[in-house]
Formats: sequence, C-alpha cells, structure tokens
Amino acid sequence: MPNNGHNGNGHPRNGHKKNGTAKNLVVIQLSGGNDYLNTVVPYQDGLYYDYRPSMGLSGENVIPVDDRVAFNSHMGPFKNLYDEGKLAVLMGIGYPEPNRSHFRSMDIWHTAEPAVASSEGWLGKTTKAIDPEGKNAVTTVNFGRGLPRALAYPDVSVASVGALESYGLYTGLAGASNRDALLDTVSRIYQPMSDDGLPSLRLLQTGRGMLDGADTLRSAPEKYSSTVEYNAENPIAQSLKGVAQVMSAGLGTRIFYTQHGSFDTHTNELVNHAKLWDEVSEAVECFWADLNELGQSDDTVIWMFSEFGRRIEDNGAGTDHGSGGVAFLMGNPVQGGLYGDYPSLKPADQLEGDVHYNTDYRDVYTTILDDFMHVDSEWVLNKKFNRLPELVSN
Repeated sequence: MPNNGHNGNGHPRNGHKKNGTAKNLVVIQLSGGNDYLNTVVPYQDGLYYDYRPSMGLSGENVIPVDDRVAFNSHMGPFKNLYDEGKLAVLMGIGYPEPNRSHFRSMDIWHTAEPAVASSEGWLGKTTKAIDPEGKNAVTTVNFGRGLPRALAYPDVSVASVGALESYGLYTGLAGASNRDALLDTVSRIYQPMSDDGLPSLRLLQTGRGMLDGADTLRSAPEKYSSTVEYNAENPIAQSLKGVAQVMSAGLGTRIFYTQHGSFDTHTNELVNHAKLWDEVSEAVECFWADLNELGQSDDTVIWMFSEFGRRIEDNGAGTDHGSGGVAFLMGNPVQGGLYGDYPSLKPADQLEGDVHYNTDYRDVYTTILDDFMHVDSEWVLNKKFNRLPELVSN
C-alpha cells in the first residue's frame, strides 16, 4: 500500500526537525483591523488622496519602498528589514466573500475556513502534527490572556502566559508551602478514578498539561541572557521578550503566539495608528536583535496579520471596517520583497468601497507549513492550496 504521508491515526508524519534543526514560528496578530492603505501607502496614486483628504499620508510621513508604494513613517525597522531582503510584504491579502465582523473574520483567519464555522484552529492542528502524542506541554505557547481560536484543537494543550516571570498556578499565594498544597490538591483532582471514570481523560490530559506547562515555563527567565533592552511600557515588546526567553531556554516550543491592538481606528486614526506602529516597530526591532544574539534567526520566521483592512475612503477622523489587507512575513529564511499586486483603487475595481483581495491567506499558510515548518499543509487546512514557491527557503 502506498505511503500517503500519514500515520494510522490520520496525523501527518511531518513537523520534525529539518537537517537536525527545529523551526520556530512566531505569530503577531494585529487585532482590530489594521489600515492597509496607511500601512503600505500608495503614495503615487492620486485616487488615494482623493478618497482620503483627511487621512492621506505623504512627504515626511512615508518611507518610499519604490516608485509606487511606501511604508508608514512609523515603520522604520520594517524598511530596514525590507532593504536587507528579510521582509516579505503580502499585498491585498484576504479571502473570498469577506466578512467585516471582527469576530467572524478573525475566526476565518484562525480556522482557515471562510465558508463554514469551525472550532479547529490551524495552529492547534499544526501543534498536533508536530507533537501527536502531546508529550511536550509547551510545544505551543500563547503570550496573552485567553486562548486564540487559532490554537484550539482536540487533545492539544496550549499554555497561555500573561507575565512570564510570574507565570504558574497560584503564584500570588503567600508562602511556598501554601502554593504547593493547593497544587497537590489540583493534581489529585486530575487523577483518573478508573479507565472510564470522571474526570474524563481529556480533562486529565488538559489539567496535567497545564501543571506541567506552568512548571516548565517558570524556569525560562532564569536561563535567559541578552544585552537587548525591551521597553517595559510596551506590551507587545514584553510579549516578544517572553518569546525570546522561552526560545532561549530550549524547551521544545515551536509555535509562539502574540497579539497587539486595538487597530480598530474609527476615530483619531492619525495619532492612534502611528502610536501602534511605533510600538510594533520598536518591539520587532528588539526581538530581531535578540534572535540574532541568541543564534535563532536562521530558524525563525515571524508572521504578522490582521483580520481585515479598512475602507478606502476615510470618515473624516478615521476609517471603518473593510476587507483586503496586508500581512508580513519576516526572517532570514524569508525571500523578501513585495508579493502580489497593490489592489486598484479605481471605482470600477472596488468591492463596495473596499479593495479586492488578490492573495489568499491560505496560500501563505500552505507555504509556511510545507516549506518552513515541514508539516503537511493539506492535512492541516483540509484542502490543497497554492504554494508561494519563492517566499520561504527550505
């Protein structure tokens, strides 16, 4: 019988080390709907300024990339990475029949299912592919409160970290003995009474994974040594510092998830959007320096996305929910450049006041999974999508 690349349980035999080196995926979610047109600016297109008389960026407010588009002036570190050939700009990214609801659109990005509702996250399923038996409680770590749906999948435990230095169960209790007593109680709760007793095996596995993850991650900061100084007042910078700490500890973590926002800039956008990109740019610059110092830059890519772009026409003080947007992939393994065409702003080419998408986000997922993470993308995404063959080196 031919080998279809899957084991007897339907899980792919992929996700292992390539040439002896594990690959790391760092995800930065720009929550709220980042304004594509004021991030990668069509600064030579007169229609842009016609539609944005109050919001159009020009002059010292842009950093030209070529004779068509420019970065927002608050994205200097992105331009540096671009000039080094380490930043790919995915222009006009989106999906068919776009949804302007924050919640539904984010679910679509998280599950890779635009047409149907799903509870299976693409990165949760990737975690299952990497660690089918769930041997490592920290294969995937989320830095932030709650669990993004992208990380959800049956029998997959994901640790969610607020502040890494204080991470763990009952860390606020006075006295180690009190905390240990409560942890012992929780551990006993998760013990099975019988093979088919309560709590269920799934609850047992989740609870034990939570305990194991807390103990494992708590040791990461003390193993971390770096000359990079992250801004303590910048939340995304602190999240990326946590990523660097876990990565440097060699805990076997492969997927790191973070988010920043809100990019829902209906009002006062020129001020708020600039501040957000100052924070993201500062954080990425520090993290990139840290990756190089820690010797992880050749084995790590950073994927940055938002649930949708915003309307072509401004509302006077900001912009409203749109569709097609922009995403970024960066790292030494990335073949930098502009990918896809900048969507036309001509009235006849618009989608009800939005830009049309021309790059399917699932093509990027496919490329990240197949060419970088070495995971079977067709199994994860439930369908075969197109690879972007020049995007990531094997």
